[in-house]
Amino acid sequence: MQDIEKPPIRRIVTGVDAEGRSCITEDGASPSQRTVAARPGYRVTNLWRTEPDARPDAGDTIAIHDGVQPPRGGTILRIIDVPPEPQDSSRSKEAVEATFREMFPDAHRDGPKASAIHPAMHKTPTVDYAIMLEGEITAIMENGETVMRAGDVLIQRGTNHAWSNRSGKPARIAFILIDASAAE
Repeated sequence: MQDIEKPPIRRIVTGVDAEGRSCITEDGASPSQRTVAARPGYRVTNLWRTEPDARPDAGDTIAIHDGVQPPRGGTILRIIDVPPEPQDSSRSKEAVEATFREMFPDAHRDGPKASAIHPAMHKTPTVDYAIMLEGEITAIMENGETVMRAGDVLIQRGTNHAWSNRSGKPARIAFILIDASAAE
């Protein structure tokens, strides 16, 4: 199957000009996009992050973000393009594990285990709003799963979970992660 890469995400940022009027301060690709060589078509676009007690006029810190979790007490907005999983389960497992090692080292520490239902099973101390934009993805829990399609929203509340694209077509999903580590 041929991997079809989706166009980059357009990020539009507003601000205030020298006269105090609202304006567009940035319009283009995010400065924070990552791919994984072992998983063609997989791309994470981090779009914005907030620090604790962020003000609306706070500067852009997305370029310094690393890992999956938002800063302690903060948030992160990202969109992930997810290619279909390979039909060969050993190739799929290798690709998913490579993705975690390269993209999400903080999640990988507590992430995929040999006994996991899916090689991408992981848990983060966050409340996540997962908004399906295009295609379909299966949300996998330790006990059950459901297929998400464009327009569906899943609220992930710090549970073990994984995402699997079994559709045979690329998918795009948005995530807003809110740090909840202080509640642990």
